[in-house]
Amino acid sequence: MAAPALPTPALLSDFARTLPLLQPRERSRLVQRAEVWAGWSRAQRRAQQAGLAAWDALPAAERGERRERYLAWQALPIDERRRIDAAREVFAAFAPGQQQELRARFAAVDLGTARGWRLGPALGADYAALQPLLAQVPVDEHEALLRVLRAMTPPQRQDLAVLVQRTPPQERGALRRELVSTAASSRDAWLYERLQR
Repeated sequence: MAAPALPTPALLSDFARTLPLLQPRERSRLVQRAEVWAGWSRAQRRAQQAGLAAWDALPAAERGERRERYLAWQALPIDERRRIDAAREVFAAFAPGQQQELRARFAAVDLGTARGWRLGPALGADYAALQPLLAQVPVDEHEALLRVLRAMTPPQRQDLAVLVQRTPPQERGALRRELVSTAASSRDAWLYERLQR
């Protein structure tokens, strides 16, 4: 059965036959972007093109790093983004020397820990202890695991970190699945029972 015809912005008229073949979410994003572009002034379009040229001029590794940071930011819950924005404002008020010192301290942190902070303030603080649980999580389990970890209290995450350290690597996948399938109301009891084993 053919996909229904969709209104196509004039900008995308060359792709009128291809658009219906795209996944609905991707098609919608493309159409929205075309509509935004069509509404821009000539100066706005030139600025966007200059930004894209600057992006393309970056080394591939730098583009990958920036893309990863952007996707991590997009994945954060809104309350975590607000906490980061508030911290950014506090940081901006520091004297340049103090900012430089803090940047140097963060640059000295090992790469794994630094990347853990991309999970936001709550999980970033617990990342080192929870890293064995977060390592090699299948893509289809990642979002659910992060949702559960963010819903846990700091003491629950501390108990979980102890449990993770006691769990052999080959059993951590089962531990993750059990954690995710445990109702929030039963999580304290589950952690207690698992820690007593």
